[in-house]
Amino acid sequence: MAESDGGEADPGAAPRAAGSDASPDPPRPQRPQLTKSRTISVSSPSAASSAERGRGGVGREGLLARRSTTAPLPPVDALAPRRLTVAVDDPSHASPPNGGVLDRDWCYPSFLGPHVSRPRAPRQQQQTPPPSVRRNPSSNPAPPRRAPLLQREEEKRLASVVKLPPLLGERRPLSPPPPPPRSRRFDLSPYYLLLLLVVTVTSSALALWQWMKVLGLQEKVRSCGANAADSEETLDLIDPASGFVSIEKNWNFVPMLALPIPIFFFKYVDRLRRNRANSIRARGTEEEVPLEKRIAYKVDVFFSGHPYAKLLALLLATVILIASGGIALFAVSGSGFLEALWLSWTFVADSGNHADQVGLGPRIVSVSISSGGMLVFATMLGLVSDAISEKVDSWRKGKSEVIEINHILILGWSDKLGSLLKQLAIANKSIGGGVVVVLAERDKEEMEMDIGKLGFDFMGTSVICRSGSPLILADLKKVSVSKARAIIVLASDENADQSDARALRVVLSLTGVKEGLRGHIVVEMSDLDNEPLVKLVGGELIETVVAHDVIGRLMIQCALQPGLAQIWEDILGFENAEFYIKRWPELDGMRFGDVLISFPDAVPCGVKLASKGGKILMNPDDDYVLREGDEVLVIAEDDDTYAPAPLPEVHKGFLPNVAIPPKFPEKILFCGWRRDIHDMIMVLEAFLAPGSELWMFNEVPEKEREKKLTDGGMDIFGLTNIKLVHKEGNAVIRRHLESLPLETFDSILILADESVEDSIVQSDSRSLATLLLIRDVQSKRLPSEDVKSPLRQNGFSHSSWIREMQQASDKSIIISEILDSRTRNLVSVSKISDYVLSNELVSMALAMVAEDKQINRVLEELFAEEGNEMCIRSAEFYLYEQEELSFLDIMVRARERDEIVIGYRLAQTDEAIINPEEKSEIRKWSLDDVFVVISNGD
Repeated sequence: MAESDGGEADPGAAPRAAGSDASPDPPRPQRPQLTKSRTISVSSPSAASSAERGRGGVGREGLLARRSTTAPLPPVDALAPRRLTVAVDDPSHASPPNGGVLDRDWCYPSFLGPHVSRPRAPRQQQQTPPPSVRRNPSSNPAPPRRAPLLQREEEKRLASVVKLPPLLGERRPLSPPPPPPRSRRFDLSPYYLLLLLVVTVTSSALALWQWMKVLGLQEKVRSCGANAADSEETLDLIDPASGFVSIEKNWNFVPMLALPIPIFFFKYVDRLRRNRANSIRARGTEEEVPLEKRIAYKVDVFFSGHPYAKLLALLLATVILIASGGIALFAVSGSGFLEALWLSWTFVADSGNHADQVGLGPRIVSVSISSGGMLVFATMLGLVSDAISEKVDSWRKGKSEVIEINHILILGWSDKLGSLLKQLAIANKSIGGGVVVVLAERDKEEMEMDIGKLGFDFMGTSVICRSGSPLILADLKKVSVSKARAIIVLASDENADQSDARALRVVLSLTGVKEGLRGHIVVEMSDLDNEPLVKLVGGELIETVVAHDVIGRLMIQCALQPGLAQIWEDILGFENAEFYIKRWPELDGMRFGDVLISFPDAVPCGVKLASKGGKILMNPDDDYVLREGDEVLVIAEDDDTYAPAPLPEVHKGFLPNVAIPPKFPEKILFCGWRRDIHDMIMVLEAFLAPGSELWMFNEVPEKEREKKLTDGGMDIFGLTNIKLVHKEGNAVIRRHLESLPLETFDSILILADESVEDSIVQSDSRSLATLLLIRDVQSKRLPSEDVKSPLRQNGFSHSSWIREMQQASDKSIIISEILDSRTRNLVSVSKISDYVLSNELVSMALAMVAEDKQINRVLEELFAEEGNEMCIRSAEFYLYEQEELSFLDIMVRARERDEIVIGYRLAQTDEAIINPEEKSEIRKWSLDDVFVVISNGD
């Protein structure tokens, strides 16, 4: 089959072969063909001579000759197929069917350049071999002469386009392109610049010397007075041809000739630069920048890079105006040079001084100077006004530096800030107030306005707001971060991972402060899994409070023990009793059982062991003896309101033999989905008895729930004490709630759903609506007593509805997660649910850890599922009915159960009393009373 230029079959070859008598068609332009190559191994002198004739070189034994060429294309009407002469490394490849062509020997067309992977050595241009050598005469007849001519014309046309050698067969060696013609370069030698500078300085000095000489001559003329014509000295100075007076007037303008010298010098240097730029542009494509743009750019860089550039520019303009005005006045008036400079200054300072000038020239110059003076002073007033405005704005926007020591620094802004400031103000009340600095990426006025809306008396505590980013070291130094006694990093309102990532960057910025940090860092975390990374970065300075984990554990404890939320609120807040750690040397060598009753105004709870690196041991044995360096952990009203006293007299009596009832299986309902719900399930697994059920009611599909729980690290099939029951539905739709056996649950936890937790109002509204719907459904299903209410007789039907829900609350416990403290009144007034204030409790914990970092160890142990915990016990465990005892007597009795009694709640009251004042007072107790204790959890 015939091959085309690219190796394809020629469709017109068969018809033309059929009719050989037909006149040949006119030739058409041919496409360039590919080049193939082969290597011929020369093993004999005859073969070497053949290779020599083919290449025009000298052959020898064993010579490998490689040739790459392209034969002229035959005419279109040729009957014989087209062939390419190639050379191969092995003669055996020269036979059909491939014709000696190897796949690796295909090359690009010559007009596209050499093959990139097979560079060839340069060789001399050679003549095209005759057709007898290039083609096989037996199979391919000689083409007509016009075919090569047409082919060459086509090659020339293509070569003119690609700008390469016109003949495809002429393979010229590659060589670097010739450099473009270089124009004459203007080389600015430094010697020329030095010479130009010397000439300029010399000319200026000569002009100045002539100027001073003229001034001296003028002074001599004035000293001669009216009889200058009779003076011999004057006669020697007068020129007989023109007269001295005319020369003096003309020489007044001579110094003006020195003014254009800098302009000519600048223009000459610019001309030299242009010539140099032209020589460079001849070698490249550099764009010419006009002189005006270069000057504007330099001025812009100067003004933006120097803080006092405006004042310097104004001063320079004033000096130039006074100097040029003085020279002009000296030229047009008869006054001296210094007098002219003084007049120029007076015209600049006061534009009305030019009214006394006489003559056209002096008046024109004085008006010009006065106009420039008005412009200068207007500019000066603008600069002064701008400087004052910028300073006032910096004060108003919080850009000034805070110079404080031992202050508390809060980084960030969130909804917890109001409660946090309130707790810090209460904590600093005993010392007359303190300083709290807030650094956030908000406007200072907005922050102060939001803080003012709280309507809270800070009791002497000053709150200073500054606008800036905690990620910038300059902003951190602006609030004296190295001198703060505590730094609180608030979580942002973003999702958990983004908030913790930002907290991590803030911790990295704090650790990068060169001056070091005096206080510790309290970081509010959103996800428990991110806590180890932040502690790894911050080291011993970091104390973390995981908000979601704390609230989740607290909700579970409150669900298992109703009323515990109010007790935690009293202990964590600074309004009532809280934890304090202090050293008392007079207690060294005393047993902890005696230390327990040594504080009339505090309740000891544990000991900070100096021998174990400051480890806090809560609820130690009575036989533990305090050593030197040990500190006592107590619950007290304030850090300065308690002190040890002599041991009081106590009556221990007999402890009732009442065993703690065993745990029974419970049925608990979760309404909503939290991102740390897997941690809550694991806490429930540790607290509940085997056979308990946990119903999960939310809008998350069941398969997705299992995936999220598994991703959180929980083994669903490894739960032994609880059984998960999944129900899908919306907690604010009544018909979805009615499908649940609400009257059978022991505890119901209404969680702040993950989908709306970013909006406090929407989350609380959803929780409140779910609470009311659940209580309403329970009141309809649970049997209620027919109690006549006086309010019902008066027509207040809603009061009876509330009473029914209160009766339902006696059958089931509902814990609602409330984010906004204002929603607290709506829940607490009706008394239909226990509640948990999430944001306020987290703020209390942050404030307590900020005041004393050691308290974080105490909170971690009390919130953990193992170790000591806070419990509510019935009075029957410690006393008999109507027994008269003091609070100290009950504390001593509780030590037999390895418990520490810290407070109580009477049956007739709703609020618990933590750390009662009169501990030695004897009173009559009831079995309906309850006590708040710290137990070891066994």
